[in-house]
Amino acid sequence: MRRFPLRPVITGSIAYDYLMTFPGRFAEHLIADKLDKISVSFLVDVMEKRRGGCAANISYNLALLGERPLMTGSAGRDFGEYRAFLEAAGVDTSGVAVREDVFTASFFANTDLDGNQICSFYTGAMRFAREISLSPLGVGPGDRVIVSPNDPEAMIRTARECRELGVSFIYDPGQQIARLDGAALKSGAGGAEILILNEYELSLFKQKTGLSDPDLFRLSRIVIVTLAERGAEIRTPEGVVPIPVVKPRRIADPTGVGDAFRAGLMKGLAHGLSLQAAGRMGSLAATWSLEASGPQEQAYTLSEFLDRFAETFPDDSEVKTLRS
Repeated sequence: MRRFPLRPVITGSIAYDYLMTFPGRFAEHLIADKLDKISVSFLVDVMEKRRGGCAANISYNLALLGERPLMTGSAGRDFGEYRAFLEAAGVDTSGVAVREDVFTASFFANTDLDGNQICSFYTGAMRFAREISLSPLGVGPGDRVIVSPNDPEAMIRTARECRELGVSFIYDPGQQIARLDGAALKSGAGGAEILILNEYELSLFKQKTGLSDPDLFRLSRIVIVTLAERGAEIRTPEGVVPIPVVKPRRIADPTGVGDAFRAGLMKGLAHGLSLQAAGRMGSLAATWSLEASGPQEQAYTLSEFLDRFAETFPDDSEVKTLRS
């Protein structure tokens, strides 16, 4: 275990999710031959406002695991309550730039009885994340940065800064692969300690960059592929480390499960644990998130996490060292 753990620095989106339920069917209110002139309003009877965003989700989970991550990103004038919540949880939000002229990025989803959705995403303050620099925040070789989904220009800048500062970083392009071209993806992943993607994202990444699986190791020495209910694979030039799924006690909401996995992984790596041990920590953190009704609704102590980890992986002796 490292004597001085690497501090996690989390870059990415900060957002609110507004989730509404329409007690009917959209199809009953849409006229097929009038879809070019839509003007409809749906009266909803349920709405939930949840805290979200990749950077905030990862940071919150790391705080549960006993870390004090530095979160960077751009938020709007409605961030006050969110900031107070994250700080109380143990997140350092001093790296967040607050814009008073816009609102925090927000996702609006209206779901009908058939599971159909009408959604909108307001970028808001997120589009200003490209103006944030790591250097003034004191980020350096003693840190590990994750470049998670954010304003595309911000992701390009952050990866470049990490290389210039000699900082270890994880490249996690996620849904922004759709927005980034092949050259930007190659540049972003170039020199990364870890490239992390799900199966679909991996296929799209290879399609856009023209790279094969072996070629990816020219960009990053470790490639992690998350496989949903089949767990994950940690791939290196030497071979593959399989990471199993931790069986959930219940299934509530999959939103933010991937972010929780990244937090558990970063916790283990920060303390010098092996890829297998760190991956298993990610798997348990992901399952704990799956059991909650939102990406920041789960709550546990590091001691509780380690107890459950020991029950799940009794053969793992590395993670025990985190109790000291």
